[in-house]
Amino acid sequence: MADLTRIRTLALLGPTGSGKTTLAESLLHAAGAIAQMGSVERGNTVSDHEPLERRMLHSLQSSLLHFETQDGLRVHVIDTPGSPDFTGQALPSLEAVETAVVVIDAQRGIELMAQRMMDAAKERGRDRVIVINKIDAPGIDLPGLLAQIQQTFGRECLPLNLPNQGGVQDCFFASQGSSDFGSVEAAHRALVEQVVEVDAAFVDRYLNDGDVPATELHEPLEQALREGHLVPVLFMAAKSSVGVKELLTVIDKLLPNPLEANPPAFERSEGDATELVRVKIDPTEHVLAHVFQVRADPFLGKMGLLRVHQGTLTKNMQLYVGHGRKPVRVGHLFALQGKTQVPIDKAVPGDLCAVAKLDELHPDAVLHDAAEDEHLHLAPLKVPTPVHGLALQPLRHGDEQRLWDVMHRLVEEDPCLKLEQSAQTHETLVYGLGELHLRVLLERLKETFKFEVKTQPPRIAYRETIATSAEGHHRHKKQTGGAGQFGEVYLRIEPLARGEGIHFVDAVKGGVIPGQFMPAVEKGVREACSLGVVAGYPLVDVKVTVYDGKHHSVDSKEIAFVTAAKKAVQEAVKNARPVVLEPIVSVEVLTPESHVGDVSGDLSSHRGQVTGTRASMPGQLVVQGLAPLAELAAFQTRLNAMTSGQANYTLAFSHYDPVPPNQQAQLAAGYKLKDDDAE
Repeated sequence: MADLTRIRTLALLGPTGSGKTTLAESLLHAAGAIAQMGSVERGNTVSDHEPLERRMLHSLQSSLLHFETQDGLRVHVIDTPGSPDFTGQALPSLEAVETAVVVIDAQRGIELMAQRMMDAAKERGRDRVIVINKIDAPGIDLPGLLAQIQQTFGRECLPLNLPNQGGVQDCFFASQGSSDFGSVEAAHRALVEQVVEVDAAFVDRYLNDGDVPATELHEPLEQALREGHLVPVLFMAAKSSVGVKELLTVIDKLLPNPLEANPPAFERSEGDATELVRVKIDPTEHVLAHVFQVRADPFLGKMGLLRVHQGTLTKNMQLYVGHGRKPVRVGHLFALQGKTQVPIDKAVPGDLCAVAKLDELHPDAVLHDAAEDEHLHLAPLKVPTPVHGLALQPLRHGDEQRLWDVMHRLVEEDPCLKLEQSAQTHETLVYGLGELHLRVLLERLKETFKFEVKTQPPRIAYRETIATSAEGHHRHKKQTGGAGQFGEVYLRIEPLARGEGIHFVDAVKGGVIPGQFMPAVEKGVREACSLGVVAGYPLVDVKVTVYDGKHHSVDSKEIAFVTAAKKAVQEAVKNARPVVLEPIVSVEVLTPESHVGDVSGDLSSHRGQVTGTRASMPGQLVVQGLAPLAELAAFQTRLNAMTSGQANYTLAFSHYDPVPPNQQAQLAAGYKLKDDDAE
């Protein structure tokens, strides 16, 4: 157990350009893990090792790093991408670490990704630390930025150090001294008061003695970090290594080891019952390891990035993957240093490692060696819904299945990518968080897997539903030379609340539809819903109750009831005031103050609405609003024209709303033409 106290795990999170990769490089260099610091500009950092990352000069996927200090501290670092389009790469790192380090650029202030990552880390129960980077940049207002951080994230954001004549001055262990902000005494007192508040005994001691030595505050400090009662703020300039050694001291002396942080949120689910499970952070127990990310490699096959939570994972060990009944052998066990795979013999609770050449792995899987753990999983991670879509076709006819297989491997790497097969057009559809997200995906498809595709303009993920209840009936009767087909179905369709999905109810009595045919009836219902009725988009949020029907002792077959159910649903939907729904997204536009009116006007003219504004940094505001996704196809081009390229935006799925009647008529008319051709 003593080994576990010398392990630290942290994820570097925050917006693109804030300096996360440079900070990771500085830590590796300061700890002696690399002889010389690389730079993003030169394309030789340990983290950004993919050719595409080096060309684009920023991270596109999370990278695992590690180092050990001379006194035996073992630190695992995850360097995450900062673009909102790659949120699905950054968020899973929160499943693998004790501490979320959110990096803020002192020149640009609090950006959208910093806000999102702080919120996500808080929701997931991670300890949080804020790093204000690039404090050596000219013309910055650091006291003003600290005040803005406290206003945005809470008064619990307190500095552990302060800038001091080109360096930094500790405020936690040191109770006296000077800084660019003035005396450190007030900052030290604020920290001690914030920490002792979580422990009544320390409060009494502080009130009686006037001070408590920081060296005696370790346990209440860890409690304050766990509870979010303290969010330390650190100042540094990673590129010039200012504050990096001080950060190493903070990691060693103040940040939690695996035994001190909030426990992982494991659940055991069997049937409809779910219970919380407290795992034992103990290397002698049976193994529990979580696959927080999967990588696709054309040469190594599937590689899983793991966090060991319980037990000791060893090379050549036999493990089960989730519900899998057949054990797999861990033949390759690595610690990753960017792209370099460092073979290791074992990993204990708190360690991050990788296993390769295991096709059974999948994101969020739990590896275990005990049968009773097959129903264990981590509480689901909330990720943004992908709303930007592309239709893909291989350049060569006949490569459709290979395209699907390769895309499936790439999509597995990112929970914010979704792959579908269009039942109407037989195209492969991929959805992501933005244009950059999909562009990088296609670049990787081309560069890594040597596969080129044709793309169609982004497709909007419309949906269909109904506004009222109706009944439908169809008798399918087909007589050919031999045995015939017969099936008859009566059903009722009713609207459900948004997000309820499809509910199928079997209310048939008296065996008028024999039980062996009910799965075929349900299949027909769900096929009709997936195909859509009025405009060719999936039908959602309906309850379908089958209450009557007929069968024939000789001619009834499953295919007959599939067809009858499908046609009955189509008839019912047409009589239930069908509605086409469109995705509505929440929009956040970072723009110069002088262009707020232009941005607001553009949103309003494209069926959007502005819901508010908030300050970002001096001279910049964030315009918040809601808009139909279909109206935002050329939004960045319009923003560039309005603001001379000074504005950018992020989207997140919000909800579905009915389209205007004239648009629904256009969508329905287009679908009818296709339907007539098919007939």
